[in-house]
Amino acid sequence: MTGEDLFAAAHSRPSASGAVTDSTDGYAVRPPLAVRMRPRTLGEVRGQEAVLRPGSPLRRLVEGSAGAAGPVSAILWGPPGTGKTTLAHLVATAADRRFVELSAVTAGVKDVREVVAAATRERDLYGRHTVLFLDEIHRFSKAQQDALLPAVENRLVILVAATTENPSFSVIAPLLSRSVLVTLVPLGDADVGEVIERALAHDDGLAGEFALQEQARDYLVRIAGGDARRALTSLEAAAGVALDDRPVGAADDGPIEISLADVERAVAVASVRYDRAGDQHYDVASALIKSMRGSDVDAALHYLARMLEAGEDPRFVARRIVIAASEDVGMADPTALQTAVAALHAVAQIGMPEARIILGQAVVHVALAPKSNASYLAINAAIADVRAGLGGPVPLHLRGSGYAGASRVASAAAAAAGRPSAPVYRYAHDEPDAVATQDYLPEGLTTADYYHPTDRGFEARLQTRWAWLRDRIRGRGGSAAPPS
Repeated sequence: MTGEDLFAAAHSRPSASGAVTDSTDGYAVRPPLAVRMRPRTLGEVRGQEAVLRPGSPLRRLVEGSAGAAGPVSAILWGPPGTGKTTLAHLVATAADRRFVELSAVTAGVKDVREVVAAATRERDLYGRHTVLFLDEIHRFSKAQQDALLPAVENRLVILVAATTENPSFSVIAPLLSRSVLVTLVPLGDADVGEVIERALAHDDGLAGEFALQEQARDYLVRIAGGDARRALTSLEAAAGVALDDRPVGAADDGPIEISLADVERAVAVASVRYDRAGDQHYDVASALIKSMRGSDVDAALHYLARMLEAGEDPRFVARRIVIAASEDVGMADPTALQTAVAALHAVAQIGMPEARIILGQAVVHVALAPKSNASYLAINAAIADVRAGLGGPVPLHLRGSGYAGASRVASAAAAAAGRPSAPVYRYAHDEPDAVATQDYLPEGLTTADYYHPTDRGFEARLQTRWAWLRDRIRGRGGSAAPPS
């Protein structure tokens, strides 16, 4: 069958004479590619090896080897396109079971009772189990879920329920306790790639009539986001675009090539040149940080958008913004770190697509804020001294005193240092302006000078305050009153 035949078959119906004729009514519509490529055996299922390992409850249910205890019901929880419907169909094929499918979006208690009544007849007359696949079970109310309990309890039906929401919150406890919970995970890139390659070659798929460019394949894998159905739907749409672009009367001399441009047109989203696991991951992240440091809001927003559109983990982006807020803004605008940390927590709770708004606000704040790396340089300088072995023991008057025998330890330490007694700690709140003149740094570092405030933003106020504080603490005199 040629590429034209494959797509013509999707919009055709047999005429009275048996010939296939085009029409705008009565179409014998061909099932979507994702439906045609649904795995028919466990060996064709991709990405769920953990829950289908030999001996697992789901595998035993699919293979019809539930044992003396009988088959158990299952609740399949996972993102779209991870195989929930496929696994339900596989459960139904085991041991000649009858399969009934309901959607919680449209079904009600009446439909459930009809299924249970039919299941009872099947069991009594033919000895067959009935598998009830209930999609979107989280949309069932508590009363509707209650209607399932007797049939599940007595194994009149094998319930296989699918949900994209956490069953702990969306499924009633009695139903959960009567079922095994199976958590499905998004497919990895390699698994999605295998699904695409199989669809290109399989007779039920595109039957070798189309060839996929490497860039187009990588893009399909990336935009799928671990969703096999989305990958196949996008592939089918791209094949249609490639077929439409083929010159009229072109010789049928090989597979029709699907290019990156075909995929971009099919999904109406331009490909973002970004490799989450390679150099571009770090290059674009670096460009984002340097654009915020350089105060170019437009550039920073561009790189943020580029990362998000490429499917970058928004939590990774939020962490980079937090680092930039402290390293590059610091005390020039202390509220930048507050905004960045709030964004980090909010993104973890909300997720995409709304997280883009929060990240955008944080990027704008950090980019527009006055810049200072004084805190960053100060901690690096302090660490360098520590690594160089500088600095003696903690001064005696600063050591802990909240334990029995602390005074004896201090006296012994003072005697070892050749002093008649340990220095007395001066409580800062008893001093004017709550600043006491005493040594805080250990011996060997009494002249350390790490922090140098800039004259930018809020930190400009800290310049004169830190100079006054340093003089008072270290006994260098200075004005009696602190700077305003």
